[in-house]
Amino acid sequence: MATKAGALRKIDDPGRLAGPEKAAVLLLALGDEQRRLWEMMDDEEIRVVSQAMVGLGNVTASVVEKLILEFVGSMSSTGSITGSVEQAQRILSSFLPEEKVETIMEELRGPAGRTMWDKLANVNEVVLANYFKNEYPQTVAVVMSKIKSEHAARVLAALPEDFALEVVMRMLRMEPVQREILEKIEDTLRTEFMSNLARTSKQDSHELMADIFNNFDRQTENRFLATLEERNRDSAEKIRSLMFVFEDLGKLDPQGVQTLMRSVPKDQLGLALKGASDTLRDLFFSNMSERAAKILREDMATMGPVRLKDVDQAQQAMVNLAKDLAAKGEILIADGGGEDELIY
Repeated sequence: MATKAGALRKIDDPGRLAGPEKAAVLLLALGDEQRRLWEMMDDEEIRVVSQAMVGLGNVTASVVEKLILEFVGSMSSTGSITGSVEQAQRILSSFLPEEKVETIMEELRGPAGRTMWDKLANVNEVVLANYFKNEYPQTVAVVMSKIKSEHAARVLAALPEDFALEVVMRMLRMEPVQREILEKIEDTLRTEFMSNLARTSKQDSHELMADIFNNFDRQTENRFLATLEERNRDSAEKIRSLMFVFEDLGKLDPQGVQTLMRSVPKDQLGLALKGASDTLRDLFFSNMSERAAKILREDMATMGPVRLKDVDQAQQAMVNLAKDLAAKGEILIADGGGEDELIY
């Protein structure tokens, strides 16, 4: 996102700055004197300069001086300045109404796009579906009619089937929507959905990384987590807590274990269990017939030594299969608090 990219960026050459970025530097350098300049801008100019300010990053003192000399010729700078979302919001709040500031900041924080419908096109279909499944079908029908067809198709496919069909029927019968209703829906999406999406972006990034780490082999996973732990212990612990690993299959109920085993080739199940804890092995064996458990134990014994890489691959395949089954609602997993919830 712009904020993170801006935080890492260091500007030491004024030639690398675009016009809006130069304006953002000068406004930051002016401090409290900038209010009158902001008041002279129209809404579009405020948005453009605010966006530049958010993504600015660190600008060296020499660059600030050169820019001031270029535009004014009579000012100097004593230090570097840093642009950020918080800085932009504080400045805008000094001379704009709170509602207007929030609208501008929501645009800066949320997914890219000039209109609400553009923004929704940049939101993952599963995220949208999870939000819309709790809304009125008529409201969802209006939204689906406003976004791009290919994105609407993905969202409908991610919704519960009965609900999606109801939305389709509403869309087929839909008449032109009054502007007031459209504006109300846009306002609701802006205040209830987009702002929540922005606030949870950090959580989402950790979930994304946990999913990526889940797909590493064990050696790579351990190496990355160990390195990350040295640099950012909190993030490493957060990712580790969000990861779904092979031993988490021990949280499956008996029906879930049996459903999973029916979908796993017997040779892969034996290979995966070769590297499992005794507790997890016993869980799987206890959910087989006595004869099937005996045969599997014998097959595992005849395998002899196996490569860790092969065990990791077999276990990861089972984890991925469990995620797929959970996403379809075919298996459940118990969380640490004892309540049952879908894995994904």
